[in-house]
Amino acid sequence: MTPKERAIAALTGQIPDEVPHFELAVLVTEEVFGMTFFQGRENDPKPWKEREKMVWHNAQLYMDIAERYEHSIIMITHMPSSIFPQRDEELFYTIRCIREIAGDKYLLITHGDGTLAIPSGDDMEAFCYEIADHPDEFELKAERMCEEAIEKAKRYIDRGIDGFALCSDYAFNSGPFLSPAMFSRFITPYLFRIVRAMREQGAYVIKHTDGNIMPIIDQIISCQPHALHSLDPMAGMDIKEVKEKIKES
Repeated sequence: MTPKERAIAALTGQIPDEVPHFELAVLVTEEVFGMTFFQGRENDPKPWKEREKMVWHNAQLYMDIAERYEHSIIMITHMPSSIFPQRDEELFYTIRCIREIAGDKYLLITHGDGTLAIPSGDDMEAFCYEIADHPDEFELKAERMCEEAIEKAKRYIDRGIDGFALCSDYAFNSGPFLSPAMFSRFITPYLFRIVRAMREQGAYVIKHTDGNIMPIIDQIISCQPHALHSLDPMAGMDIKEVKEKIKES
């Protein structure tokens, strides 16, 4: 099996010849390879020819990481610039570069979530007041985020991405940020629609969230992502128990 075939086998419930693996981000490129990814606002005003070279550099570094650590999936996150839609074009070009270097050897994914996540410390107070005082407006916000994620996914799939990691975190080590009842109102319907839209277009979907998600895991499983990432042992997550939950569903 190629690395991509190995990943697809695992994601579709088959038995691959080896266990596939990947990382959302590799943070030791300087130490291991003597180089880092090009990214940041300082590259925003640079002409395309300069950023094109940076994209090629990033693509090759993704390849070096995948080869070194025997990854089956490449998670594309690093773009030279910080401006949208400039970043989109750099992502599409990164896909092309990786394909030119390695063909269809690896499964290529990127960020794709459009559901509400645990807010940052700076935003948490406002988030809590808003969801308590104006729940209908909060639903409208969740609806907009969902539609934007689905539209973005269509563009990305058309330009060659194989799948998505949905990286909104829902839980702390102690449990979910939202209660199961609130999660069923403000998260689950939109997560379901996003996953369904991606899968209908042939994309592979990995739902990422850290923390203890056991109180809401039934809802996440009902949305039918191809995989859950990561099952957090520091939060008391038990892979055996999760497997049993999935079998029950």
